[in-house]
Amino acid sequence: MAAAQVAAAWAGGYVSAGRSRAAAAMATPCSSIGGGATAGFRLALPQRSIRATTRNKGQIVVACHYQRQEASASAPAPQIEAKSMEEVYEALAEHLSSVLKNIEHLDSKYIVGIAGPPGAGKSTVASEVVQRVNNRWSQKHDHSSSLISTEEIATMLPMDGFHLYRSQLDAMEDPKEAHARRGAPWTFDPSRFLKCLQTLREEGSVYAPSFDHGVGDPVENDIFVKPQHKIVIVEGNYLLLEEDVWRDIRALFDEKWFIDIDIDVSMQRVLKRHVATGKEPDVAAWRISYNDRPNAELIIKSKKTADLVIGSVDLSS
Repeated sequence: MAAAQVAAAWAGGYVSAGRSRAAAAMATPCSSIGGGATAGFRLALPQRSIRATTRNKGQIVVACHYQRQEASASAPAPQIEAKSMEEVYEALAEHLSSVLKNIEHLDSKYIVGIAGPPGAGKSTVASEVVQRVNNRWSQKHDHSSSLISTEEIATMLPMDGFHLYRSQLDAMEDPKEAHARRGAPWTFDPSRFLKCLQTLREEGSVYAPSFDHGVGDPVENDIFVKPQHKIVIVEGNYLLLEEDVWRDIRALFDEKWFIDIDIDVSMQRVLKRHVATGKEPDVAAWRISYNDRPNAELIIKSKKTADLVIGSVDLSS
């Protein structure tokens, strides 16, 4: 199946002859990839409601708000399972490109949250999908005189920049424990993260911090989400948590994706990452058991709040 057809049955984006999008979405079953060189998959996500966005005296109405139908809210989320991550990237890019048809001329943002445990490949998925969406947009507007045709239409925003500074960890009641557990939810600043996303939604652009892993601290105003970025993919461990401010963060996403991976596989990836950054193998193993695995177990519990579950495939496949 051609890449452009892989995600054609995504609810709100699938159209067959003589059928409305809504009817097609309800009629298309969810299935996974089968064998064979031309195998593909179709997805039927719950209906997405599309609302025009207008600005009136500084107020903004959210466009393209994605929501599950009440009747199916308790049902498991649709899941992508593919032979390779390339097929997954293409399917997700095709879906978001179809969303652009509804929002490219509106003053709006379509914000997708990608969550998953450490080592699941969140930043890779976000980066690959953004690149493919931008490539499709560029190809579509190659011969257009529109100024926006030369601009990227999609970008990614990592949650990493909202780590607390080391100095803030030093000021905690138990600094040693705070540093040992860095990466746990309470070592981030979710209120600041929420404000950033609200600014993005309300004003159409925002400066956000990145994270310098060499230094171990955020870098202020290092990321700029521009007005022309209609698709914004936010990636981070805790985007789908149901507790405290995280719940408010989760509510801002038009779609919520979760990357599903065997916890042992993800922890093995994180272990290799620790060793590659200079940690001794025994120190890296201790950090996995003391911090990374408990965090991953908490994150996996949030999968039930996702709109779509993405089955992680070995990146070498």
